[in-house]
Amino acid sequence: MRHGRFRQAPPWWPEGEPWRPPHRAGWRHGRRRFLARIASLFVVILSLSAYGAVTLVRDLTGPSSGQILTTGAAIWAAVLLIAIGFGLTMRLLGRPMSEVVAAADRVGAGDFAARIPERGPSSLRSVASAFNSMMAQLEQQQRIRRELMADIAHELRTPLSVMQGRLEGMMDGVYPRDDRQMGRVLEDTRTLARLIEDLRTLAHSESGTLALAKETTDLTVLLAETAAAFQPEARARGVEIQTTIVDDIPAIDVDSVRLREVVMNLLANAVRHSPEKSVVRLDAETIGADIRVRVTDRGDGIRPEDLPHIFDRFYKGPGSSGSGLGLTIARSLIAAHGGTIAVRASADGGTIVEFTIPK
Repeated sequence: MRHGRFRQAPPWWPEGEPWRPPHRAGWRHGRRRFLARIASLFVVILSLSAYGAVTLVRDLTGPSSGQILTTGAAIWAAVLLIAIGFGLTMRLLGRPMSEVVAAADRVGAGDFAARIPERGPSSLRSVASAFNSMMAQLEQQQRIRRELMADIAHELRTPLSVMQGRLEGMMDGVYPRDDRQMGRVLEDTRTLARLIEDLRTLAHSESGTLALAKETTDLTVLLAETAAAFQPEARARGVEIQTTIVDDIPAIDVDSVRLREVVMNLLANAVRHSPEKSVVRLDAETIGADIRVRVTDRGDGIRPEDLPHIFDRFYKGPGSSGSGLGLTIARSLIAAHGGTIAVRASADGGTIVEFTIPK
């Protein structure tokens, strides 16, 4: 694949992003310089060989020609063998090295699908294997990045379109310009603000720059207060939240705001998927050196094919609402506390989501 192929943005380049200059001469210049040096070295070897031959012929006419002949012939043979060996070695190494340089050229042009055949000496095979592994990871990251950008654009477009429609409707007289309509627009802006804050939290957590404001926290009080704060919304949906928290849970150092965010998210998901007149349970207990918090609902449960993707960004099962970031952020926040989170089906129907954090 040549640079000229990329005079315009290739199909795999993210839509809307400016295309980089398609030609980078650095690798080609380096390849020409490398080949020039090899050629110079080969010329030096041939020159030495020619010099040895001339010296041999000259000395054959002098005294002790028999001894000189033997010595000169040995030198000539040694130089010839070195030249042949060097030529074979360069032939053996030249093609793999050319493939490395050609692949690097393609990467410089933005083609992350470039791969190198793993052949030649073991050292070159190791280089090719490491290069291919690196490019596979880069290609996957590029794919994830493109998908993430597309998902973000889709998620931001929805509340913006709703806001735009309401405002245009009020301006055109379709909707009255009253507090009710303005309240709906305000709620749309809050939805958009929550989505942007979720994206910000996710970006910080995945880049390792999420700062936790840890403080000694009574987890029993935090869980009870969180359940009580969410109780009115649950009752409005006809769902009751019941808590069972053991008394021996010690005070621990956590970011109480982030941990409350995780519990609120789990309760919101459980209530959203629970039928009316059902119960959502919030339980907490100590398990060895960890504290386990569990949220159980009696909803329809999660399909087995959805379980492997439940923590993926923007993943939504059938009938799910929200941004699809809640569980992804919850996993990141729990991991930042040194814990783990898991989802499984309940034995009597519904879903169990539980996380553990160290004491």
